[in-house]
Amino acid sequence: MHYPTLRHFELSDCTSLAKHANNRLIWQNLRDRFPYPYTEKDALQFIQFVSSASPITEFAIDMNGVAIGAAGIILKDDVYRGNGEIGYWIGQEFWGKGIGTWIVSELVRTAFHELNLYRLYAEVFEKNTASARILEKNGFAKEATLKNAIVKDGTRQNLNIYSILNPKD
Repeated sequence: MHYPTLRHFELSDCTSLAKHANNRLIWQNLRDRFPYPYTEKDALQFIQFVSSASPITEFAIDMNGVAIGAAGIILKDDVYRGNGEIGYWIGQEFWGKGIGTWIVSELVRTAFHELNLYRLYAEVFEKNTASARILEKNGFAKEATLKNAIVKDGTRQNLNIYSILNPKD
């Protein structure tokens, strides 16, 4: 299996990002700020936004020079400093190939070794069992289930919180 790399987004990623993101099955597992349908204009706005951050913590998932998804770490502040929330999505044609597991391992490495975070977490819609398995394979533990915590596509559902602590702490 050839694994992708994580890299900074480039403006030339707009077409491939829109191609892979414009998928209702992906949208159903992400927050509403992720649009559906997903256009090249949406991709451009996203790339411009994440490229202006410092430090850059949102990455293109690159397979052979093509952006097939996105993965990132949202750095928390105030009393939550030292925490990061991860998120990721991968184009459907790449599901079930171990890429998600590898991506999360890279996010954990980046969070703990480069950003020196002490806690990393992910919020997973209860129906997204594949993402829950990916997190568990990477050492994340389920901390909580928030009942009827979200509304997606007009339906209330539970939200699971997964986390992992930096073993150096």
